[in-house]
Amino acid sequence: MSTGSNGSNGSGNGNKPIVEQAISADSEAGSAVSGKVAPPPGQMKKADFVSDQEVRWCPGCGDYAILNNVQKVMPELGIPREKIVFVSGIGCSSRFPYYMNTYGFHSIHGRAPAIATGIKCANPELSVWVITGDGDALSIGGNHFIHAIRRNLDINYILFNNRIYGLTKGQYSPTSELGKKTKSAPMGTIDYPINPLSLAIASEATFVARSIDIDVRHLGSVVEAGARHKGISFIEVYQNCNIFNDHAFDYFADRSVRSDNVLYLEDGKPMIFGKERNKGIRMNGAHPEVVTIGEDGITEADLLVHNVNLADPSVAFMLARMEQPDFPQPVGIFRAVERATYEDLLVDQIDVAIAKSGPGSLEKLINGGDTWVVE
Repeated sequence: MSTGSNGSNGSGNGNKPIVEQAISADSEAGSAVSGKVAPPPGQMKKADFVSDQEVRWCPGCGDYAILNNVQKVMPELGIPREKIVFVSGIGCSSRFPYYMNTYGFHSIHGRAPAIATGIKCANPELSVWVITGDGDALSIGGNHFIHAIRRNLDINYILFNNRIYGLTKGQYSPTSELGKKTKSAPMGTIDYPINPLSLAIASEATFVARSIDIDVRHLGSVVEAGARHKGISFIEVYQNCNIFNDHAFDYFADRSVRSDNVLYLEDGKPMIFGKERNKGIRMNGAHPEVVTIGEDGITEADLLVHNVNLADPSVAFMLARMEQPDFPQPVGIFRAVERATYEDLLVDQIDVAIAKSGPGSLEKLINGGDTWVVE
């Protein structure tokens, strides 16, 4: 299987060959051209998606939990490894392709969506994943982020959000909270942070979700749901950087307070939270509010019922804006709607053009029309 090599210096540019073993791309049963024989998709296990590369993240980093969950979900999808591609940009999270025993591409800063777009359009049968961080995706990669999402490519986009630049040693990122003191903002940042889900929904994402690195079961279920969605699936994962932004999410994500401070969105169910399951979200006119079930005659029937399939993204956008301390932090699937994908529309357009004008000729294209001779 084609994987990246991290080399001996951890830079990704060592002398070890990138191609560890070549698997036949036309054999879903896993017959090999060389190297080890891949098991059939239905018999694969997590271990089949673990590469031989040493994982080089800081001990205790939340990236480990995300990697573990993705590797666990892969066998459930029943997709041959030779039809899976992980693409990353730059940052701690972007070492991800090295650790997946699939095809992978460690690209350049912020441009992973552009590479993934090319891969998916060239071969729509591939399962394409973009792995990125809050800095890589929302700073230099912000424009690529928006356009990959609005096109509704059938790719899976996971954003590791630790609210810091970890690889470059602790500068504030586009998602760092207002007033955060860092090496690049010793008096506190005066930049207002980007809300990744709000940006994704505003860009017309057809699947939007959020999870927490330490909530393993929930994270796995969200990743699998995103993988099964036809169209762009965007997942934000709150991920702890224990070196440069430790405990960033403890105020709502720590086990001791999570039940009171996190709202787990479940399709078709009222929005209830709290250790006693007695808190909820209801609409007060056009605005959400936190209420207590049993007080002032409030019952479950008064609560907002979650619906991921709403064509209008307004409610999903509203939920994405709910934050601590005024609201519980929502996690789960915010939106999941159907829309034609970019690569399907592209293939259809090419088919129509061929049917109308024939297969075409590259020679005629180059030599046709106006030409000049430069002397």
